[in-house]
Amino acid sequence: MNLIWLQAAGCGGCTMSLLCAESPGALEMLADAGIKVLWHPALSVETGEEARAILEDAAEGRIPLDILCVEGAVARGPGGTGRFQMLSGTGQSMMAWVQRLAARARHVVAVGTCAAYGGVTAAGGNPTDAVGLAYDGARPGGVVPQPVVNIAGCPTHPGWVTETLSLLAAGEAVEVDGLGRPRFYADHLVHHGCPKNEFYEYKASATALSEIGCMMENLGCIGTQAVGDCNIRPWNGEGSCTRGGYPCISCTAPGFEDPTHAFVETPKIAGIPVGLPTDMPKAWFMALASLSKAATPARIGQNARADRVVVPPTLRKK
Repeated sequence: MNLIWLQAAGCGGCTMSLLCAESPGALEMLADAGIKVLWHPALSVETGEEARAILEDAAEGRIPLDILCVEGAVARGPGGTGRFQMLSGTGQSMMAWVQRLAARARHVVAVGTCAAYGGVTAAGGNPTDAVGLAYDGARPGGVVPQPVVNIAGCPTHPGWVTETLSLLAAGEAVEVDGLGRPRFYADHLVHHGCPKNEFYEYKASATALSEIGCMMENLGCIGTQAVGDCNIRPWNGEGSCTRGGYPCISCTAPGFEDPTHAFVETPKIAGIPVGLPTDMPKAWFMALASLSKAATPARIGQNARADRVVVPPTLRKK
């Protein structure tokens, strides 16, 4: 399986994340899966004319291209020319190269939310007219017409990338959800496995980032609405945003970069959070929240407003 990886308009963070893959590492996984990296701008030794020759041979069909991975959004500006981002030394825009290579590839993979939907690169006024490969935000309409596997995340989890590439190399289908994200992680919520779930159950909420209570009510956490198995398979074996005391901002979703409010603030109407857990009617949530708060054990209520566990669980006599 031949693979080419392009870095379009982005920060390169998804490559940095991929290099954190463990057991096996990213390069070992690719070798074990029988994937040959024809070219990666940060990892390959070929540069200049050698790199241009590899890309040209793949684009013209002289060498087979099985997987095209694109990291970062594609800048379509100015005026649809794509010339805001040129691939150095080729005289062609990155957009043109993505389209040429995608037309030859058996599989096209968007690595990260920028490549999938535009992401942070498309935030604000989006002066470069940046889009994802197949999506412009949550709407179809990128620069590549054929199906694209969107490994969304900012940055994406290294395990999501290695598992997707392993499935493709094995000839297996990668089942995706309605936004093209692999279901093996998109069928989960960030809420699943969150270490703050006990506080969530009783609606024992933190009011500052240093406190260990649930961050949904006051600090903008939307892990109950965000897809991802971040707390089931932690980053680097033990980490995630919520495990580190920071609210989930749903970085796997289109439009997460422009939430219309501060990431660490929960928008409310009449004191009620606007964003409620997925699949839960508002009336049910309010009823359950009231009951939960009334039943909150003193231990959980006190610990929620502390920066560490101050009240240990009660010792039960046999």
